[in-house]
Amino acid sequence: MADPDPALLEPNPPPAKGFLPRIAPDGRAPMHEYAAGFDPTSRRPRVGLIVGGIGMNAANSLDAARRLPGGVTLAVSAYATDVDRILAAARIAQHEYLLEVPMEPQGFPANDPDDRHALMTSLSQTENIGRLHWALSRIAGYVGVTNAFGTMRGERLSGAADQFDAVLKELASRGLLFADARVGAPSLPFVWNRAVDIVIDDDPITADIMDQRLTALAKLAQERGSALGLVSVPRPMTLEHLALWIGTLVQQGLVLAPVSALTEPPGGERAP
Repeated sequence: MADPDPALLEPNPPPAKGFLPRIAPDGRAPMHEYAAGFDPTSRRPRVGLIVGGIGMNAANSLDAARRLPGGVTLAVSAYATDVDRILAAARIAQHEYLLEVPMEPQGFPANDPDDRHALMTSLSQTENIGRLHWALSRIAGYVGVTNAFGTMRGERLSGAADQFDAVLKELASRGLLFADARVGAPSLPFVWNRAVDIVIDDDPITADIMDQRLTALAKLAQERGSALGLVSVPRPMTLEHLALWIGTLVQQGLVLAPVSALTEPPGGERAP
């Protein structure tokens, strides 16, 4: 996996700090340059897995990066700090990774993604794009963005078309893809995207229930040709079950695919 390329970065406009992803002058885009390797000629049904919450617990995050095969996509929290070691381990293990951008979820304020930085329906588009830039400048080298954020999925902001469309256009202009954590959400306009089909570690979380959900994910891939699962937090028990299950994919006639190999082109303009 490529280290962050200076040609794919630009300074965050002052007074903000850091760097933002961009499409390079030669046309190279982050969603392609940082994508994990995958054989597109494979005819096997594809199964994708996103493991979120990376960076919030260093030990569990490093375990996810080192223990899981490279076809698993990691999702790094915008609130994570001191993640250089984790991201280096992810690239060595051939993981592509996403950035988790906090967005207003259902049930706010009881479900609070930290409204000091999260994208909120109560803010203007300009303010939300400023907050998006803050998140985008936290790390580098990611293929795209997701609205997965722990148990929250940014449903309220993502359901406000006037706000969400501005976010999607900004991501597209920077050559990023979008992984939608809202289960079964329709295809989105403006940006290459893919919605999650099953959340593996939603409550209740037991070994048997996780196995049932992984079995359902495999069946869905066989029926539809592809399926995408989400793990919200890299818990040790969850990682153990994922590693064992991934080892059975070949005998099930499936292939593990990174999110970049599952995304679809923009679904077109929204209907009025």
